Amino acid sequence: MNAKQPAWLADAIFYQIYPQSFYDANGDGIGDFQGIIEKLDYVKDLGCNALWLNPCFASPFGDAGYDISDYYTTAERYGTNDDLKRLFDETHRRGMHILLDLVPGHTSIEHKWFRESMKAEKNEYTHRYIWTDSIWEEPEGMGCIRGFSDRDGSCAVNFFSHQPALNYGFYKPDKPWQQSTDDEGPRATLEELKNIMRFWLKIGCDGFRVDMAGSLVKHDEDGKGTIKLWQNVRAFLDAEFPSAAMVSEWGEPDKSLQGGFHMDFLLHFGPSHYNDLFRCEEPYFSARGKGDISEFVAKYIENYEKAGRRGLICIPSGNHDMDRLSRLLHGTELKLAFAFLLSMPGAPFLYYGDEIGMRYVSGLTSVEGGYGRTGSRTPMQWDDTANAGFSRAPEEKLYIRTDAEPDRPTVKSQIADSNSLYHEVKRLIAIRRSHKALQNMGEIEFVYARKNTYPFAYLRSAEDEHILVVLNPSGEEVSFRYKYTPKEAIYTLGGEISREQGMLVVPPQSAGYYAVNP
Repeated sequence: MNAKQPAWLADAIFYQIYPQSFYDANGDGIGDFQGIIEKLDYVKDLGCNALWLNPCFASPFGDAGYDISDYYTTAERYGTNDDLKRLFDETHRRGMHILLDLVPGHTSIEHKWFRESMKAEKNEYTHRYIWTDSIWEEPEGMGCIRGFSDRDGSCAVNFFSHQPALNYGFYKPDKPWQQSTDDEGPRATLEELKNIMRFWLKIGCDGFRVDMAGSLVKHDEDGKGTIKLWQNVRAFLDAEFPSAAMVSEWGEPDKSLQGGFHMDFLLHFGPSHYNDLFRCEEPYFSARGKGDISEFVAKYIENYEKAGRRGLICIPSGNHDMDRLSRLLHGTELKLAFAFLLSMPGAPFLYYGDEIGMRYVSGLTSVEGGYGRTGSRTPMQWDDTANAGFSRAPEEKLYIRTDAEPDRPTVKSQIADSNSLYHEVKRLIAIRRSHKALQNMGEIEFVYARKNTYPFAYLRSAEDEHILVVLNPSGEEVSFRYKYTPKEAIYTLGGEISREQGMLVVPPQSAGYYAVNP
């Protein structure tokens, strides 16, 4: 099932906002809805026309809000449901769209559903979560929590021990306590998921980014049960909210797009080889020139073809679970990384602060379940005032401390520097939005992507427009054979390519977009 694309996705460029770290308007040391509203013009001026907001619902924040205690109420620290509606309205007033983060796989142990499921007496929530029949039996292949309630049994968890797994059934149940996807408990869970989506779509959000979307049905052979589940959701959305956009944290576009999602992220784990680009011992975009792009391209082509060359395979600059892009890449390397990110098919996702080169902050004590990820979740750096302009609260009240280095990048300093990463990203976004071939639905053909070799070249096409993208992150001049002569240079960084004896010669640490007539 390929979902019909909402029209606005054709040129959507997303900006991911981690709400607690973006801007604190009320001075309590943590970001909030009003802070996001006050910075919407910044996001729009950068060129992004869509937002993804990390979870903002009631939560004990043992996992940064991914442990939800009430799906229908916003976290008090961010504001009220009415405040979130105002954020929707202000986003729409600027011609932008906004996705909420939907967490369907688990809740907090504080959720009322879970408290009811813990009771020994059977009730409507008894099978809302995955429980074994005996306290002595663990759910195979899953962590569990047990020994804290009157109910006999162990409850499966997703990741942290305070995140009990919601029950969508087992693809092929083989134990008495394992329910099928058609049993009453899993069916009730799925209907409640639709109710949650219905509630927020009616208030005004434009869709959802779905956390761990590929993990709902357990012991699921080739994702078949989970694909069927999401096809059920897609039918509901098509009937009631046909313009709602859906992006999955799945990492396997051939499965997620078949399930009815419009978009799928390539993740820092799984089979995509995304790490080969930016986050490994020798990233392809390092000037050392020791990286390899070939396995990434091979897997990308496989997914692209499986998805029928349709749907949006999204490659983010980063997110709240990854090291910052600037941890291993610096200076021109970052600009070249964005020249890639903003010229590939699929909707680009920019993680807040990546556009100014915010750094991973090492040595932080874990905050809200962040652990090693905490250094990528530090407050946005707006200017050179106290707390980098994030909050007027005393420094000791900040929920995570800011980058304390005197040379930390800020929005103010980057805007003042015409040669900054910020201006390069803004320029690249503008170029993308002015050329249909470079936008989300334009096709791609890989021209040169050889193992342990530079450069990397691909052709983007839409209708009668064809643009050759040539990227050479290495510090050495390289060349490759291409049968067509590039015409107009639409964008260059680090010098233009030249033709010598039938070869295209590419300057070191350079990028270029060139019009061609194949």
